[in-house]
Amino acid sequence: MARLVLVIANKAYSSWSMRGWLALKATGEPFDEVVIPLDRPDTRERILRYSPSAKVPVLVDGDVRVWESLAIGEYLAEKFPAARLWPEEIKARALARAVSAEMHAGFMPLRRTMPMNCRVTYEARPIKDPELAADIARIEALWADCRTRFGSGGPYLFGRYTLADAMFAPVVNRFTTYQVPVSAVTAAYMKAIHAHPHVAEWVAGAQAETVRIDKYEAAPN
Repeated sequence: MARLVLVIANKAYSSWSMRGWLALKATGEPFDEVVIPLDRPDTRERILRYSPSAKVPVLVDGDVRVWESLAIGEYLAEKFPAARLWPEEIKARALARAVSAEMHAGFMPLRRTMPMNCRVTYEARPIKDPELAADIARIEALWADCRTRFGSGGPYLFGRYTLADAMFAPVVNRFTTYQVPVSAVTAAYMKAIHAHPHVAEWVAGAQAETVRIDKYEAAPN
């Protein structure tokens, strides 16, 4: 069987690449990485060799190509059921899919105002944008609901680590980078995500990158 290939962008900046990579790591299957740096003259052309959307990540499994992080997670959950990427209980699984889809489709003020850079930590600043504040409050509420209803078996959203945690790991990085003030429940969850070996491996890879892109490195105003 051909080895799986995951095409990603810079680990420091690409939150969607991180989601797909964490999902694939959670299967335990070996794979090859193809890293295509962002914001270069040939970036789009190079990505199009793998992905019809011209975006990363994209999973290549022989003649199968899956783009979009959530679709990659669903494909992997079906292909590797022993990995138990979703919660097993139907109610928990439904909630895990719902919160993951909400992350995939929403929180644009957060993405716009707090771009990911998991190499740095900026000085804490007051949250003045009401839309950003609403996004942060909604995320904290989602995490608290998952933890309260289904998190008794471990430190993650549904107790054990699942695709829902992979989807929200870049948000944890953003909250850390921008020193967002959070509740004790959120802080405990963030600590668990940072301590997860796959997340730590991704961040270590980001730290080792030599490419810097100015617009992602600038401190917020």
